[in-house]
Amino acid sequence: MNALLKAAKEVSDFMAAQNWPHCLIGGLAVAVWGEPRTTLDADFTLLVGWGEEKTFADQLLDAFNARIADAGAFAESNRVLLLKASNGKDLDITFGALPFEEEMIRRAAPVEFAPGCMLPCCTAEDLFILKAFAGRPQDLLDAESIAVRQSAMNEDYILEHLKILCELKESQEPLMNARNLLEKAP
Repeated sequence: MNALLKAAKEVSDFMAAQNWPHCLIGGLAVAVWGEPRTTLDADFTLLVGWGEEKTFADQLLDAFNARIADAGAFAESNRVLLLKASNGKDLDITFGALPFEEEMIRRAAPVEFAPGCMLPCCTAEDLFILKAFAGRPQDLLDAESIAVRQSAMNEDYILEHLKILCELKESQEPLMNARNLLEKAP
């Protein structure tokens, strides 16, 4: 098992031991559902709700090293905790609270990334939504690779959830990008 997977397993095992609902997102999940690519960190969404950011951040910071000064305060205001695993690999823990994030974590399933390395991973549809919503160039490339490799995705589910997220963002661009990517996919 490579160092990044060991880091991902370490933090996932910690969160599971606390009975904290979470799932893998980001580059490692793209390797499952899209075109594998190099990634330098393990990304998770952890369901914390609203107003509990400090409680979760403090417990994670007791178990893992911070990557930045004032990581707890950064997490409280930005809803992302930047950590290092015991082997030095980077971990990004996004604090989830939206109904979509709750559903994404509920729908997540264990994936064996390597022998002995089972991690709860979001579905292809949910990862596509995250990538289309983020809309950065690499995210759109990831979304396209997911659409190409996962032709049986539930497009109604994707578009329904993206529509709601776009209303919160007050931008229809992610929804338009998603429709274009899904139409172009074989």
